[in-house]
Amino acid sequence: MTAIHPQAQIGHIHLTVADLDRAEKFYTEILGFEVTSRFSQHAVFLSAGGYHHHIALNTWAGPNAKPPPLGSTGLYHFAILLPSRLELAKVIKRVIDCQVQVDGASDHHVSQAVYLRDPDGNGIELYVDRDPSEWIYQDGELVMTVDPLDLSELLAELS
Repeated sequence: MTAIHPQAQIGHIHLTVADLDRAEKFYTEILGFEVTSRFSQHAVFLSAGGYHHHIALNTWAGPNAKPPPLGSTGLYHFAILLPSRLELAKVIKRVIDCQVQVDGASDHHVSQAVYLRDPDGNGIELYVDRDPSEWIYQDGELVMTVDPLDLSELLAELS
């Protein structure tokens, strides 16, 4: 087997949504992405920091498309890596202030993550990595946990 190059990255994600305006509002006003392009009333591209797009939202399946039923295959969640705990705390404060339900918060030892869903039910992980020097390996394998993450402690970063 030939391994993919170790610097390969996931560049962007395209999500089918039922209501483009509602989805755009969520990703811009709550998560803080910027609109980079719009394609009539059917798609909008969003970015952080001026990249062409990290997230594309589309209604190509038709307006008011139904999400797949629970228990079916498809996207479980996608993850948005933030550069620091402070930046994660800023986004989580907006999420809470906008009354978006948080589904969970975990300390994975290698990262700290908060989980939620967009208005179309797509799972989102907002996370920050710990410095790799803090990661623990046991018998050559990376040790990861699913310990609870204290959101009040995370939000204290804002003080």
